[in-house]
Amino acid sequence: MRSWVRMTPQLRGALALTGLLMLPLAPAAQAETAPTQNDEGSSLMQRGAELFWEGLRQEMAPALDDLQALADEFGPSLQGFLSEMGPALAEIAGKVEDWSVYERPEILSNGDIIMRRKPETSPDEAPDTIPEGQQDEGLPEGTTDL
Repeated sequence: MRSWVRMTPQLRGALALTGLLMLPLAPAAQAETAPTQNDEGSSLMQRGAELFWEGLRQEMAPALDDLQALADEFGPSLQGFLSEMGPALAEIAGKVEDWSVYERPEILSNGDIIMRRKPETSPDEAPDTIPEGQQDEGLPEGTTDL
């Protein structure tokens, strides 16, 4: 077998010098590819997280299947309800400024749903004041009982 490059003494010297100069770089290149102790810890953490999420998914699968069956059962009727009642509910929501001033909705025996307004407190019955009969007479004027 004949080589097309002729090895001259100068070429041999240059190749040997290049090899000697690259020799200290070999462990650094190997360190980049070989996993270190820290990398193994990271991969163990990653594997642990994957196992955790896989276990969680397996535990949740029956509940998610039940939820899917429930959605399949009630989905069409809910879509019909929202298409009919959605605009009316949006109108009511636009008129109500503060939901906290209303009592909990009640369903009457005839099926009507009512929302009563909470009774307004008069300035005389402010929650900060103590009724006359309950004031502590033993405290001097202007003190606060904590």
